[in-house]
Amino acid sequence: MAGIVSVSRKNLAQRRKKLRRQQQRKIIHIIWRTLAASGLAGGLLWVTLQPMWVLKKPAQIVMKSGNQLLSEQAIQSLLALSYPQSLWRIEPSAIAETLEAQPAIAQATVSRRLFPPGLMIEIQERLPVAVIHTLPKQSTTSCNTQPQSSANSGKQATSSCLQNTPAGSKQDDVSLLDASGALIPLAKYTALNPTGKLPTLKVLGSPEKYCPYWTELYQAVSQSSVKVMEIDCQDPTNLILKTELGNVHLGVPNAQLPEKIQLLVQMRHLPAKFKPKQLAYIDIKNPDRPLVQMNQK
Repeated sequence: MAGIVSVSRKNLAQRRKKLRRQQQRKIIHIIWRTLAASGLAGGLLWVTLQPMWVLKKPAQIVMKSGNQLLSEQAIQSLLALSYPQSLWRIEPSAIAETLEAQPAIAQATVSRRLFPPGLMIEIQERLPVAVIHTLPKQSTTSCNTQPQSSANSGKQATSSCLQNTPAGSKQDDVSLLDASGALIPLAKYTALNPTGKLPTLKVLGSPEKYCPYWTELYQAVSQSSVKVMEIDCQDPTNLILKTELGNVHLGVPNAQLPEKIQLLVQMRHLPAKFKPKQLAYIDIKNPDRPLVQMNQK
């Protein structure tokens, strides 16, 4: 029995020593990992604080629109950044929001570039679909608005929409319009696209008159097989289209606009029956009773 007891005590002592060694190894590993992580974090902090990670000039910013690189002049016109400033203090999300507030930009993505230090920016421009002409001394109002009540429609629409009223304009104000109804100042568009072609579709009238139905109207016009060159929205009681068939009177814009334009497609045979000088205009104010108004001899 004495031999068994001594063996057990010896085994217990060896196990205790083994456990102590294992614990010591674990503590050493933890200390080494902590020191390594601290050293790495300190090294990264030191690197980020070096003078090289500074945005010093606009040339360090690369801005793309699709596959096209924007010029330094265009970048300066879009971004109001102060130089120099630490690259790490710049907030890419804030710059993206600033760019998306520009009327010609629909979406922007901004990221930091480490080698060489700078910013990488990709923008998605708004695609203009029409050239709009508004009368002098009238507010150019963004179409991103909701229809207002008829009592004070002009005043309410002006106060709730973005305005761009050039002073001293003697000619019609010219802007661009995208499919969603957003206004794009011509100067802003040409700054991004110096050689870009302007849309052929022309719109007459102040934007607040066609804001409520523009998206539906443009969708119907663009999908129509009858070419539309001009949309006259100056008279709120009678929307007029200038088409390859002649002038078309659609009356008050309402939910029947797509139906009326579709009916126009069914009247493509008119040029074969009438000479252009005989046809004054096509009246589709009532789609159930379309009329052809002839010129009086």
